[in-house]
Parts: sequence; C-alpha cells; structure tokens
Amino acid sequence: MSAADYPSNPQRAAPRPVVIYTDGGCIGNPGPGGWSAILQYGEHTKELSGRLRDTTNNRMELRAAIEALEALTRPCVVELHTDSTYLRDGITKWVHGWQRNGWRTAAKKPVKNQDLWQRLLAAVAYHEAGGAVHWKWVKGHAGHDLNERADVLANEAARSVSEADPSDAPEPPDTPSLWASANPG
Repeated sequence: MSAADYPSNPQRAAPRPVVIYTDGGCIGNPGPGGWSAILQYGEHTKELSGRLRDTTNNRMELRAAIEALEALTRPCVVELHTDSTYLRDGITKWVHGWQRNGWRTAAKKPVKNQDLWQRLLAAVAYHEAGGAVHWKWVKGHAGHDLNERADVLANEAARSVSEADPSDAPEPPDTPSLWASANPG
C-alpha cells in the first residue's frame, strides 16, 4: 500500500476496496456451467471466467466468489457483489452454524457443496487476516452494469463447455487451492 492510498491528514483512512461482481449459472440444473468475476481496483479492471461440465447453478455461484478471492495475491479489503442469495446468505448467516453442527443442516442433513463452502471460508479468512470481505446483494437483471457483464461472461462460459472440460466433481476438503497471479493496484 502506498502513501497515495491514504488522504494527507494524519489519521489513516481505510484503504479503498477491491470491488468484485460475480455470477454463476448453468444450462439445465445440473448441466454445463460457467462462472465469472469482475475485479476492479481503482482504474484497473480484470475479468475472470471458467466453465465445467455436470455442475449446478449454486456450485457455479460459489466458484465465482472463490476464484475471485483466490485471484488476489495479498489480503485485501473486498466488496463482493452477488445476485445469489444462496451465496450471500450461506456465507453471512448459515456457514458457521453448519461448521458447529459438523457440516450438517438444521434438519441434520449433510450440507450440499461442503467442499466449496470450505474453500470459500479459507479464501475469506485469508483476506480477513489483513483486510475484510463485505458481502453485497444486488438484484439480478436489474440494469447494474457490472452484474450484467458478469452474467454475460458466465453464460458465455456455460455455452462454451465441451466434453474436454472437467466435470465439477467435489474436491476432497484438504485439497489445496491454487492462487492466481492477479495483483490489483
């Protein structure tokens, strides 16, 4: 962080956040899917997307947030926008209860997508160690430019899935994630 990231007064202001818009979806549910993330930091913008065979909409929503957070190579203050209430409510309301219950829902059923929830928690913890992650819900298909762009990218990715693309089989919980080399700012 440089001195330019702070105002000239002696009290330090919070650093500006990395603003992220994510989306995920699939053709059929389950079916071929795509995810996308748009990362903005100041004047810099980076678009990410990916695709997988045999997945669900919720897995693609989770993967979009995970891939975006893992693309940042240092802890950041993040403002993550999603049109998925499943993602937003899961990370802000449900996940810690699931952990306390041994990854079981209130109905004592196994939590769906546990592998991705655990990976998301690790990515969030990484950023909270030196920043914070703020979760924002945005209404989908309501004219928010970056949300609309994320939707286009996720749909393009889903439509481009081929038999050569990997299936979205859950990863074992202890599989380490690979961190991308994107570095905002």
